[in-house]
Amino acid sequence: MDNARLLLFCFESGPERERKHVREVRDCSGISLESLGDECSSDADCQTGLSCFSCSEAFDGLRCIRSTTTNQFEFMNSLPFNRYAYLTTHNSVANEVEPLHTGIRLTFLNQEDNVTQQLNNGVRALMLDTYDFKGDIWLCHSFGGRCHDYTAFWLAIDTLKEVEAFLSGNPSEIVTLFLEDYVETPNGLSKVFKDAGLMKYWFPVSSMPQNGQDWPLVKDMVASNQRFVVFTSAKSKQESEGIAYQWNYVVENHYGDVGEHPGECSNRGESAPLNDKTKSLVLINHFHSIAFKVMACEDNSASLISMLDTCHGRSGNRWANFVAVDYYKRSDGGGVFQAVDKLNGQLLCGCDDVHSCVPGSSSATCSATKDQ
Repeated sequence: MDNARLLLFCFESGPERERKHVREVRDCSGISLESLGDECSSDADCQTGLSCFSCSEAFDGLRCIRSTTTNQFEFMNSLPFNRYAYLTTHNSVANEVEPLHTGIRLTFLNQEDNVTQQLNNGVRALMLDTYDFKGDIWLCHSFGGRCHDYTAFWLAIDTLKEVEAFLSGNPSEIVTLFLEDYVETPNGLSKVFKDAGLMKYWFPVSSMPQNGQDWPLVKDMVASNQRFVVFTSAKSKQESEGIAYQWNYVVENHYGDVGEHPGECSNRGESAPLNDKTKSLVLINHFHSIAFKVMACEDNSASLISMLDTCHGRSGNRWANFVAVDYYKRSDGGGVFQAVDKLNGQLLCGCDDVHSCVPGSSSATCSATKDQ
């Protein structure tokens, strides 16, 4: 499909939110795609929503590729939380921006920009590893259940304050955390959430569905200000701290190299089988065991779409709600943003692109808004 031939329905900003037809290469989040794929020397050469990156596996030099998402809630916010897809960053805090806090760091990085930048670019779920370290709760990318000076990133409260600032400044957005949780301090996690000011947004375990039922409607979650969803890998904390045990609610495919075989999609060991529909949410990982930008560029392109199609079948014909990647801005063009558009299109209206869904519709309706 030629991007220059898109015809999209968008909403004006402001209280009247008046619909208009726009015959230009711009999605409903204001992303301009006119220069997608053009050669560039810096981000300044690319239009809104695009960045200048290399992808040696696909092209020489630098080109403008997508770097922000489409806001699916602008199309429809009247569906349950589990009827949407959310871009997820793997090891979100293991990024190139965070300064050193404990001296030398000898661990792999997985992202290029910090958590605030990720959220501003449309990431809506973060994967974080939490540890007891130096008498506090830290975010680390470590091994053996212990954090070390050379695997530590920074205090958990600092990242959580970034999340709080985003939720405060974006009152219609929802953020989800997936915690690989090694914290043993009693009530350590709940205290750091409270200290970060996040409890006022907390989505309670008591409101989470059982036996595969739908989640609350997004518009109701927003209206009640319950816009912060947290899952932990520590089973005991659902009872002791009110933090949802992930495997009661989510199925997930295998991560890393084991999960990267074309045509295959199997559940990770802790997860129920992917086709277990007593869990309402589906999380699909698509990244290698060791992150490299050049590899992420390939992973986040055609192979990602192929993986999502494969996992759809393995998950009982359910599309992923969360898609987790490394170096989320790296691709050969539309990347993870196009993949999430596909997921939201399928979840919202049964189309391969969310831009084919009728904005504001209360039903799953496709529009004939793309020229053939």
